[in-house]
Amino acid sequence: MSEDPAIRHFQDLVSPTHANADSTVIYIRASALLSRLKALNRNANAATRAHKQATTEARQDMDQTHLGLQNLLYEKRHLEREIDKCRQFASIYQDVPLHSLPEFQQLAPPEAISPDVLETPHQLMLNRLSFELAERQRLDLRRKELIAHKEDLLKQSKIKLATVESVKMQIDTLVKAAAEIQKKVNELVPPPPLSAATTPAAS
Repeated sequence: MSEDPAIRHFQDLVSPTHANADSTVIYIRASALLSRLKALNRNANAATRAHKQATTEARQDMDQTHLGLQNLLYEKRHLEREIDKCRQFASIYQDVPLHSLPEFQQLAPPEAISPDVLETPHQLMLNRLSFELAERQRLDLRRKELIAHKEDLLKQSKIKLATVESVKMQIDTLVKAAAEIQKKVNELVPPPPLSAATTPAAS
């Protein structure tokens, strides 16, 4: 930083060249220079306060950005867990076995397994076929419900995947913004210069 002319003028006033000068003139000039130095001091204080305020605001912005980043990362992890749950969903309809005769006798309604029916192989077969048809229709209805549920889960998974991508984009944007804010903070608050005591001696 260049030296202000007022300081040089002060130095000039106390130099031997003005030893015999009129004290009134010296006083007037000194008063004017002192006013100038006071103004410079006020400006320096104002600039310092402005830089401190700017630094505080930049740090607050950076803290807010960091907090937003943490929230987005938490939301991303939550969505990824939900997507995994959707992908691991398993339907049971594929494992339903056909009914054997003992199972039919145990599960069918009483009228389908009356003594007369059990003694008539043809009627028994008709009743078993009717029961199988009813069971298959019931299972088919259940299968359709499960497929619809699975499709709904897949839709939710796609929506959540799209949300994750959006979150990733927001994270990238926030990271870039944080880097810009950090850069501004570094510009506003440069590192202090090394003092003579900490400067390594030249070899």
